[in-house]
Amino acid sequence: MKRMIFKWAVVLVAVAAAGNMLWAQPTVKSGFEKLDRWTEKCHQERPRTLGYPCNQVSMALTGFYNWYTDNRMENFLINNAGDPFGKVGALSSGEFEREVIEYFAPKYGFSNDDVWGLVTMSGTDGNNHGIYFGTNYLKHTTGKEPIVYVSDEAHYSNYRLCDLQNLDVRLVKSDDMGRMIPDSLEAALDTSRPCLMIYAMGSTFKGAIDDQTALNCVLARHPEMAVYRHIDAALFGGYLPFTKHRDLVDRRKVGFESISISGHKFFGIDSPCGLFITTREIYDNQTTFDIPYLNANMRMINCSRSGIEPLKFWWLIQAVGDKGWTEQATQMLECTAYLKQQLNGIGWRCWSNDYSNTVFFTRPSDEIVNRFNLANSNDPRFGGNLSHVVVMQHVTREAIDGFIRALKAQ
Repeated sequence: MKRMIFKWAVVLVAVAAAGNMLWAQPTVKSGFEKLDRWTEKCHQERPRTLGYPCNQVSMALTGFYNWYTDNRMENFLINNAGDPFGKVGALSSGEFEREVIEYFAPKYGFSNDDVWGLVTMSGTDGNNHGIYFGTNYLKHTTGKEPIVYVSDEAHYSNYRLCDLQNLDVRLVKSDDMGRMIPDSLEAALDTSRPCLMIYAMGSTFKGAIDDQTALNCVLARHPEMAVYRHIDAALFGGYLPFTKHRDLVDRRKVGFESISISGHKFFGIDSPCGLFITTREIYDNQTTFDIPYLNANMRMINCSRSGIEPLKFWWLIQAVGDKGWTEQATQMLECTAYLKQQLNGIGWRCWSNDYSNTVFFTRPSDEIVNRFNLANSNDPRFGGNLSHVVVMQHVTREAIDGFIRALKAQ
């Protein structure tokens, strides 16, 4: 019995030490006062960041940075220029980038016998590739320029990227909860030109998922119109494959041609990056740019790409993997339900979409908004001013209890 008590005491001390290390204040000074003040501010604000989709407790990269600095890798430029599925150059992590794509591809219903992808610089970069690849594919296979259709509650980068690429874009009305309305899509369609659909897998503020099955039925009524479907799955594409709702991001079940997922949201990578995954057929129907000095065909948009972010992704696959991400996704959705329950319990009006880790609610005082770094919006259908909490890995029941106490005390 004494041995068992001692064993559990050791475990509790270790857990406490890990928690203390996670939220510890900085102790190493840079020699630059302004930088040190900013570092301290980051440490203070991190536990209370509730309004944005960032995983603030990913400790798996600590080992990565120990390896990185111990081997003086900061003195190397690792540049992944070129196709990660082709011949990679010197000082490139293209081999690891390819393994990352091949690990994630089956989780989104792609076969590794027919897949192409890359680690992107951000979710916007992934959407840019989806729109660019979709446009080229439709132009090469039909000879016509497509029209882009996207909901009015999808991430703003989609509209901006269409402007950047000089494409015709039609904003399709969404319902009160932020989902594209099938009848509105039907009314907006111009079937004389190909259709480039962008589906929102988690709208920016309300966390809505476009009903791909219903929307695909609309498209199926027009077989004369060529269609390319890109999924903007920035946050939701991270956690959904590790839940019972994984079919929502499985192209074999719902059908799509490409998908973009963020790495700096659910997966907890500490700088913006992501994944873009499509089929080999789509890649083969892109404009070719043979670059002799790279000995490569450059069909992707960017030339130089970070060689470090693919290494971080690869490291997390080894260090966290399916088991760890499944546990994290389960905790997030359970805490989302708990937050909504607690808000209802104090009579605070709140709403959330199915499968979502986002809860939006009547906006509290500015002091609460600032203290918890909440994101805000306005929708008269829900009474006007709103805020939301995105329940990430660091938004535990304890963090939620603290937020609820602050709401009650305002």
